[in-house]
Amino acid sequence: QVQLVESGGGLVQAGGSLRLSCVASGSIFGDNVMGWYRQGPGKQRDLVAIITRGGNTNYADSVKGRFTISRDNAKNTVYLQMNSLKPEDTAVYYCNVQVGSYIYWGGGILVTVSS
Repeated sequence: QVQLVESGGGLVQAGGSLRLSCVASGSIFGDNVMGWYRQGPGKQRDLVAIITRGGNTNYADSVKGRFTISRDNAKNTVYLQMNSLKPEDTAVYYCNVQVGSYIYWGGGILVTVSS
């Protein structure tokens, strides 16, 4: 069983920055993909960014150039550095890890960007 715990969310003004962290506990040995998704008010949950164990990344077009995903494999931790935040980035952000055919989700953390 894998458990994911997010931290680092909160309220920030437009143009500001936040750094999200997600620590995974449990069996995530071997190849896996960690990532961040978000769900805004009244919207579906969408991909923000993902990163493979080897460091390959993929970003949603809406965050390219502003957000950076990274990971520390020794700590089973994935990060999301969010810069130049916009009000439309307001959402609950979810950490995700895919291990083989299994997908695990964190409980989510709220990020609110005020204009």
